[in-house]
Amino acid sequence: MPADAAHAEVWTTRKLLAWMGQAFTRKGLDSPRLMAEMLVAHVIGCDRLKLYLDQDRPASPLERQTLRDLVARALAHEPVQYLVGEAWFFGLPFHVDRRVLIPRPATETIVEHLLQHTRATHGVGSKGEGLLIADVCTGSGCVAISLLKRLPGARVVASDLSADAIDVARLNATRHDVLDRLDLLRGDLLAPFAEFPATRGEPSLDYLVANPPYIPDDEWPSKVDRNVLDHEPHLALRGGPDGLTLVRPLIADGARLLKPGGLLLVEVASSRAEEARALAAASPLLADARVLQDVEGLPRVVVATRARP
Repeated sequence: MPADAAHAEVWTTRKLLAWMGQAFTRKGLDSPRLMAEMLVAHVIGCDRLKLYLDQDRPASPLERQTLRDLVARALAHEPVQYLVGEAWFFGLPFHVDRRVLIPRPATETIVEHLLQHTRATHGVGSKGEGLLIADVCTGSGCVAISLLKRLPGARVVASDLSADAIDVARLNATRHDVLDRLDLLRGDLLAPFAEFPATRGEPSLDYLVANPPYIPDDEWPSKVDRNVLDHEPHLALRGGPDGLTLVRPLIADGARLLKPGGLLLVEVASSRAEEARALAAASPLLADARVLQDVEGLPRVVVATRARP
């Protein structure tokens, strides 16, 4: 929406979405139409569906100015999710800001597979009664909370090294009314879970899931988008020389916390998926190691089962 044209014609929701979508497409932003919808809905103060129920609504001068400012920031590669303070994951809205990563569709692979496994193991109508799940590197809490919303009988213990991330996860858990079934622990990788086997006498987890930092040094920054490099927390992204610095201990030690038959799911860089799978396959505590593809068909999640005695 050029400034000199802002007052020359009526800028309806329909016209704003079209203009913004085209501008974002030319700039090469991901999901340009969705990003346009998020910004317009944020400024107007409605959900995205309402945009299409009232496409001819004219924007006020203040709304036009606010949108111009936000679009300029988005075109400078500032993530739209941070601009509006919200991102969607597995059909749910989550508060996000610079303290946490923006949830990605690829990570939904973990949630979907765990739910499928639960249905296959405990029945289609299972509510996850009695299940205990660990979510390592929880970030915004999107994985833990998505699981709790769909498994009302389950409990999740989630951890993160970042105190800021724990605060954001708590905010999201409160928003989605699952905080009473979510324990949030601060600590490095599996350290917060060190007492689990000892205090219960045996491994207690049914599932252990993790989305650790995994971008290899040889892909940083050459294969990382500018909006990620400039705005998202590097602590939650960089995975060491080969991207497996944090994946190795998760695979090596995570199995010790799982009950026999329990499932380990770890998100990894697609370029290192086979190496990560080989680590799981080599563990005497794990069986049936394999790699799941994400929504884009990329090898993304290493999954393995705690071996039975």
